[in-house]
Amino acid sequence: MADESNTGLNSAVAETNAEVKTPTGKKQKSPRRQKAAAEPARTESKAPAAKSRRYGEQEKAEKLKLIETQVNEGKGTLKDAIKSAGISEQTYYQWKRTAKPAEQKPEKAVLAVDDELADFVRLEEENQRLRKLLAEKLRAENADLRKRLGLD
Repeated sequence: MADESNTGLNSAVAETNAEVKTPTGKKQKSPRRQKAAAEPARTESKAPAAKSRRYGEQEKAEKLKLIETQVNEGKGTLKDAIKSAGISEQTYYQWKRTAKPAEQKPEKAVLAVDDELADFVRLEEENQRLRKLLAEKLRAENADLRKRLGLD
């Protein structure tokens, strides 16, 4: 039970709690800096970006041949050859991927069609042979069953 004589102390605590709980107004924020002013400072600290350039198919093929000859002759690693050609590794691999299928597709397609056709003909011949064997076996089994049943 609460002590009735100590009511002054409880009221003082309640007053301090009320003071603490009262919400204060929002702080005023300083205005933001404009983005246009902040961007030049950032670009000055960075290294200037390389200009993008479009290469023609002939230029791409020449650079790929140059890189391949440098690597095959042992003048350096692939990375060194790519850097000396003035392109990035990603560009090299993209060019290589797009250039090779165009060069190799006709040869592989013709060879693949010939191989597939030969395999298909061989499988058809084997299929016919197996069908004949199965038919002979079923005829013999059927004739044997007819003899056992006395139908002949």
